[in-house]
Amino acid sequence: MSNSRVLCLGEILFDCLADQLGLKLDEVQSWTAYPGGAPANVACALVKLGTSAGFIGAVGEDTAGNTLVQLLQDVGVDTTGVQRHSTAPTRQVYVVRDLAGDRSFAGFGKYQTSEFADTRLEWTKIPQSLFNDADFLVMGTLELAYPDSEKAVYRALELAEQYNLKIILDVNWRPVFWEDENTAKSKIQALLNRFDFLKLTKEEAIWLFDTTDPGAITYSLNSLEGVLVTDGENGCSYCLGENEGKLPAFSMSVVDTTGAGDSFLAGFIHQLGKFGINSLKDPKIAKNMVIYASAVGALTTIKPGAITSQPNAMEVEAFLASQT
Repeated sequence: MSNSRVLCLGEILFDCLADQLGLKLDEVQSWTAYPGGAPANVACALVKLGTSAGFIGAVGEDTAGNTLVQLLQDVGVDTTGVQRHSTAPTRQVYVVRDLAGDRSFAGFGKYQTSEFADTRLEWTKIPQSLFNDADFLVMGTLELAYPDSEKAVYRALELAEQYNLKIILDVNWRPVFWEDENTAKSKIQALLNRFDFLKLTKEEAIWLFDTTDPGAITYSLNSLEGVLVTDGENGCSYCLGENEGKLPAFSMSVVDTTGAGDSFLAGFIHQLGKFGINSLKDPKIAKNMVIYASAVGALTTIKPGAITSQPNAMEVEAFLASQT
């Protein structure tokens, strides 16, 4: 293990992926449940690459919750920060896929989005001791949609600032989790100056900043040390330590894009922990970090599911060696 320690706060859930491609929700005949949730995906991907990680989130006291906690433990993620809720169920998300394997959210089954355990994350139960040993805090924005988990986000930010962690936001905006788009936007924008690194999709960049230029985004917020803007098969652009660039995506036989962006982020954080933030001033190291991240993301698309498909460090190195 490297000595970087990463805390990932947010949702862990089951992505129920349609077994049949190109069908609408009511046409799908069968589903396969895969463990997921962006922060949990990042934590698992990090551990597989060799960086220790802990997960902070809430699941139900149900079979799904038991399975997910066991999975985290099997992978090697620290589950000290996992809370169990006695009545709220563990979240399941239904995902339909087009003929190319690209996914879109199709709902939450019989529950409302606010009824799941992850919305009940309690700020008072977040273990302060976790922050004492950590270097990075990673979070998304879904938790801002619900009163309890929103308080937990603010508490985690306070602790991260108190213990001098670098704070990374993966915007991961999903309209289906929110009642109102404008509320989402204002809540996210109110927090942007508290982050050190920002990872967002091209669509999220346009939504929040009216630009896809990571340099322009960096200079619009004084706090940022790095911005990564991903665009799926079109690659990604970055601004890291004043070094800007754009990289194409690796050409892969895509089976399922679920979790690819989370693996990309994990690859970047793994490299950041390995080389240190000061190394971002070196344009070659900064570029190589993003190439590595892109490889981790690309390798996640060649098998179904977000966590099961994540590569280990040896697989990433072998893949990168095969590309030169």
